[in-house]
Amino acid sequence: MFCPELRDWVFTDHAQWEMARRGITKDEVNGVLNAPEQREEIRPGRCVYQSRLTHGEPPKVYLLRVFVEIDRMPPEVVTVYRTSKVKKYWR
Repeated sequence: MFCPELRDWVFTDHAQWEMARRGITKDEVNGVLNAPEQREEIRPGRCVYQSRLTHGEPPKVYLLRVFVEIDRMPPEVVTVYRTSKVKKYWR
């Protein structure tokens, strides 16, 4: 299976909790899901959508990774995190 373009999705309670804990907004996540720089299937039914974003003061480039269960309708955002290890995950 491949990682499709998404038109609609929902956030699980866990994803919303992690976003609040990590200071990641729904607007940031929606931006990545609407126009991801990269998509990768990490196991059947689960894809990671990711994009580079500038965050913080002084500004620094981070990778915002959004994990989505695509085998349900609507697809579910299950967790989200920001990492400075761009080279590690960039394909």
